[in-house]
Amino acid sequence: MPELKLSRLPERTPVKITISLPPELHRALGAYAAVYRDTYGEEEPITELIPQMLASFLASDRAFMQKRKTLE
Repeated sequence: MPELKLSRLPERTPVKITISLPPELHRALGAYAAVYRDTYGEEEPITELIPQMLASFLASDRAFMQKRKTLE
C-alpha cells in the first residue's frame, strides 16, 4: 500500500484530569482569558485555553523535548 502524504492521525481521545489551583493562579488564568478575548475578539473558557497553554509550554522547553526523545 502506498504511503500517503498525511501520516496516520495521532490518538485524539481526550483524557480528563482534575486539578486544584491556587486562587492567584485561577485569577491569572481568568485575566489571561480576558486579554485573549480583547486580543482576538472571541471569548474562550479557561478550560479550553489551559490545554493549549500547556502544549505551548512543553513545546518551548528544549531541555524537556531533548530528554523526551530518549524516553520514547
